[in-house]
Amino acid sequence: MGAKIWAHRGASGYVPENTLEAFRRAAEMKADGVELDVQMSKDGELVVIHDETVDRVSDGKGYVKDYMYGELQALDVSGSMPDYGTVRIPTLAQVLEELKPTGMEVNIECKTGIFFYPGLEEKVVKLVQDMGMTERIWCSSFNHESVLRIKKLCPAMKTGFLIGDIIMDVADYAKRYGVQALHPALYHMQDEGLLERCRRNGLAVHVWTVNEREYISKLGNAGIDAVITNFPDIAAEALRRTGSY
Repeated sequence: MGAKIWAHRGASGYVPENTLEAFRRAAEMKADGVELDVQMSKDGELVVIHDETVDRVSDGKGYVKDYMYGELQALDVSGSMPDYGTVRIPTLAQVLEELKPTGMEVNIECKTGIFFYPGLEEKVVKLVQDMGMTERIWCSSFNHESVLRIKKLCPAMKTGFLIGDIIMDVADYAKRYGVQALHPALYHMQDEGLLERCRRNGLAVHVWTVNEREYISKLGNAGIDAVITNFPDIAAEALRRTGSY
């Protein structure tokens, strides 16, 4: 198989991001997996939302960490697509229950780069193990210490380092800490030697966020492992044209 398609926050080009509806649409579009973001409510519930505040996507204001789960559940998170209709913030458990029958992979991004959310990693690992989905889950974060905590808690969990900046010898760095993948941004792929160095170190490469056909095709031809995209249908079309899907 060539490159896989992971739907970024679900099929977020069509449906409000990180909602059950967005993940269902990704499944309907036959994406190979989804990428999602996990934070924690004030009362310790794992919730799926990208920003540390609810302001951009909802009719509320303030930090996710300052809301009780019941209060978060009352928010309408159709803010990015106000004409879509009312949608809610799901728990990670709800998303995994929704996706378990599909066989799709799930990349859980632990949003611990700004607020550390003590105990988040333990809760993620326990939930994944309790649901019997360890083999289908990837855990990633920009907080690489968070990734290493996941690895220590569950050595069988597949993990990846997210990077947003240029890091010297990043493939060697990732190998040294024993993760299975690097998750670079699309702009990192201007470094023509990056993919080769990752391959030499046995690392999978999952690139975010790639929405233009031109770049999807180039990455497919280059042989990356997964395209993380808001438009899984467009990605599938572009990759089929290159013969890499």
